[in-house]
Amino acid sequence: MLKILLYFLIGVLPLCYAAFYIGRKKARTGELESGERFHSRPAHYGWYSVIWMAVPSLVISFAFTIIGSTKIFKVPFTMHLTTILLIAAFGLWYSQKKIAKNLKARNFIEKTIKVTLIAASLVSILTTIGIVFSILFESMKFFSQVSFWNFITGTEWDPDTAFLQGAGRDAAHAAEAKFGSVPIFAGTLMVTLIALAVAVPIGLFSAIFMSEYASSRVRGLVKPILEILAGIPSVVYGFFAAITVSPLIVHAANFFGLQADYTNALTPGLVMGIMIIPFVSSLSDDVINAIPQNMREGSLALGMTRSETMKHVLLPAAMPGIISSVLLAFSRAIGETMIVVMAAGLQPKLSANPLDGMTTVTVKIVDALTGDQSFDSLETLSAFGLSFVLLIITLILNIVSSVIIRKFRKQYV
Repeated sequence: MLKILLYFLIGVLPLCYAAFYIGRKKARTGELESGERFHSRPAHYGWYSVIWMAVPSLVISFAFTIIGSTKIFKVPFTMHLTTILLIAAFGLWYSQKKIAKNLKARNFIEKTIKVTLIAASLVSILTTIGIVFSILFESMKFFSQVSFWNFITGTEWDPDTAFLQGAGRDAAHAAEAKFGSVPIFAGTLMVTLIALAVAVPIGLFSAIFMSEYASSRVRGLVKPILEILAGIPSVVYGFFAAITVSPLIVHAANFFGLQADYTNALTPGLVMGIMIIPFVSSLSDDVINAIPQNMREGSLALGMTRSETMKHVLLPAAMPGIISSVLLAFSRAIGETMIVVMAAGLQPKLSANPLDGMTTVTVKIVDALTGDQSFDSLETLSAFGLSFVLLIITLILNIVSSVIIRKFRKQYV
């Protein structure tokens, strides 16, 4: 792979420049000799030559790489390099042969760009489809042995006997393995809601202050400091939660006569809320600043105060973007693992008390995929079952948020 990269940097890029120079020069020479203007500009013919030289060779190089990685046939490097150079030389020769007055090089370039953009879009779409199908196929193996209804409604999670079955021990008790996911999703919901309860008000108020009330100097100082929170590794937040925040919560609960575990749901919720503040604040600030100035001026001209303008004009107009920022923060919170592992623990417990220890879906997925159990054991396959249900929940939330955003856009856009 390193050799191919060096080939691209040392070989393809200079050849592309040479092809551009040759194609442009031929077009200019043709216009001077014939005294007629070509269909496209000389630079377009240069890019026409680059496309015909570079694209086929890169496609063949990518195909050889895929074939080698799948172990169908390992292409020798000399064969790889020779084939690519021959194809590049043929493409350059063919492009020079085609350059003429009536060649629509500009149209060819536009179509190539369009195809490239479509291909780039298809990569992301196909990747998403691949992820969905990989989770679906593995989760089907799990649900063929565990009832889907019992999985989404069961209130006990105890896969230990499934591990014993996978190890070939205590098979008589293997049927007692319990895969009720309600405590896991309840813990996920509890931690996520606490995080959003912290991040959404603070982030939104910060965005309002920075966009409408802060001076340019204060904004230039505060916003970078606020966005530093997004760059702190989650494991650092986990240490902060476990070492500092959790003992404070336990002592505060004891002060008020309450009992709190050191691995409680409130701690990761609070720390995770602090972590996702920049997701709400920065995006909401950008959305509010993007609202046309004449809406502010019109509201103030009608006698509204700045706070009334924000409440009745700017926030409703910015609501689609604000909902999008909250959804992004929700996705970040629901997928967080390290903070929950270090501060909430691994025990699935169904409780409405945030001072009790709980766990989340992502933590259980990591826990199921690590260890000595075989990959086809029920405990390992349960990770795909959890992923499948989480995927469905996330899809439903995205659909609901899209409907809400569309309604607000119809009213204010």
